[in-house]
Amino acid sequence: MELRPLRALVEVVRQGGFSQAAKAVFATQPTVSKAVRQLEDELGMPLLDRHAQPPRLTAAGEIVYRRAVAMLAQRDDLYAELDELKGLKRGVLRLGLPPLGSSTLFAPMFARFRSRYPQVEISLVEHGSRRLEEMVMAGEIELAASLRPVPDHFEWQPVAREPLVALMPADHPKARAEAVSLRELRDSPFILFETGFALNRILHDACQRAGFAPAIAARSGQIDFIVALVAAGLGVAFLPRLKAREELHAGVSRVPLRDAGTDWEMVLVWRRGGYLSHAAQAWLALTREVHPEVC
Repeated sequence: MELRPLRALVEVVRQGGFSQAAKAVFATQPTVSKAVRQLEDELGMPLLDRHAQPPRLTAAGEIVYRRAVAMLAQRDDLYAELDELKGLKRGVLRLGLPPLGSSTLFAPMFARFRSRYPQVEISLVEHGSRRLEEMVMAGEIELAASLRPVPDHFEWQPVAREPLVALMPADHPKARAEAVSLRELRDSPFILFETGFALNRILHDACQRAGFAPAIAARSGQIDFIVALVAAGLGVAFLPRLKAREELHAGVSRVPLRDAGTDWEMVLVWRRGGYLSHAAQAWLALTREVHPEVC
């Protein structure tokens, strides 16, 4: 089985259609369509429902897509390892960071990394942790910052551990408390981050342990907007302590969360058994140097 048809299938799914996939692989739309059709003929079953918009994977397509992603990632690992063996270092660190916490934890590291490795380009993408984990598994990036607990198919290195802080309107009944539990906030609407942020998973699991499902008032990917919504009285929100300290607002109180199992633990993850470039290994080493308290 050739990898080119597999790449065509993967890009049709990622890009949401044949025309978009053709641009991603620098081919024509008929070429991509033919490659996928040949793959279906070879396997003897349809892989895509072409009547759906965008095209949707069939049950067989789900299996082939999952395997294709892994095979293409292994191919990239092979080329990277051989390039370094020949001394043809790519000089690119493919890194993924989430919006929450990265400015505080990682921004100071970029200048230091650049001064040590001036020939290494940092290719940075920013998404929620779940999307970044998908990109690591697909081989699109080498390293990503995510939160514990970490799925078994990743290896990981700790970066920071912070308790969560509840942000609530200044007139909230618990606004002057020394600490608060999620159970005490169950009657308050929650303002959460957008789907894909791992912090949501921490809160959801903690609320489930506390015996309730929170009412969601709003979601956003912007910290300053979430804080503004809290100040407007829409509900309560949650941030790790290091970010809560930075978000000062006259109409918002910050109260530590006392629930066990709600610490925000940021880690760097990479594919278990995957090849890490010298650039990625250097970034991990620098992280251990800059954040030794958790490494």
